[in-house]
Amino acid sequence: MTAYTLRVTCPTARGIVAATSAFLAEHGCNITDSAQFDDTRTGRFFMRMSFASETGATLADLREGFAPVAAKFGMEAEVIEAARPKKVVIMVSRFGHCLNDLLYRWRIGALPIDIVAVISNHMDYQKVVVNHDLPFHCVKVTKENKQEAEAAQMRIVREAGAELIVLARYMQVLSDEMCREMSGRIINIHHSFLPSFKGANPYKQAYERGVKLIGATSHYVTADLDEGPIIEQDTTRVTHAQSPSDYVALGRDVESMVLARAVHAHIHDRVFLNGDKTVVFPASPGGYASERMG
Repeated sequence: MTAYTLRVTCPTARGIVAATSAFLAEHGCNITDSAQFDDTRTGRFFMRMSFASETGATLADLREGFAPVAAKFGMEAEVIEAARPKKVVIMVSRFGHCLNDLLYRWRIGALPIDIVAVISNHMDYQKVVVNHDLPFHCVKVTKENKQEAEAAQMRIVREAGAELIVLARYMQVLSDEMCREMSGRIINIHHSFLPSFKGANPYKQAYERGVKLIGATSHYVTADLDEGPIIEQDTTRVTHAQSPSDYVALGRDVESMVLARAVHAHIHDRVFLNGDKTVVFPASPGGYASERMG
């Protein structure tokens, strides 16, 4: 049996779940997981269904057949083959903890993606990437060549057919044009403190202020720096007895974990944009293991 995912966003209305379930039953499909959310504030409805075809229905058959249902309810709807890994470009600068974590999860099958390229503005991780038999591209970025450098990066993204860009501590601000072209398809990670510290040495600033919680936020990239719709967050506690280097080490751990969770949710089509926020449906029973198998 072929596994599929159906994503639906539409205005709130009576009968959406019933009509969708009836369509799948009529086409010989068995629903294996379903989640929905009705946002009463915006009047928008979000639904994700996992299902398997028991009669050999093809992706084209399902997309064509579901079109009248989608039209009736004004849906933005996608039917996706669940087992097909999404093509991903990873971008990194000089901090490699998130890159190494993503590569490890990819290598052991915990993050089922197709890494089609790694782009960096430095050469630090060329050997690491090449040793994983992955294409590595070094695109130097300066104030003078930023526009040309970004054009070169986007050529790599387009030629590789990438569906998602992951900024694994890539320390360059992306242009408004790139953010618009890849809207909802660029994921970033950054530290988050209570209170917040920006600029150089944020972990040192946090230590000097006696912060008790450090954390990380992963979000979609928009033209507003570090203010895109949030996908995933987490924190860890620190105490007065820990040093600035302890803060850095703990911060890197939580950044890696939060970014991996955000990427995992996106590649399994569990994240829906809802204005300036997101709707993120939890993993199905069995968690990461069941989704890893598609």
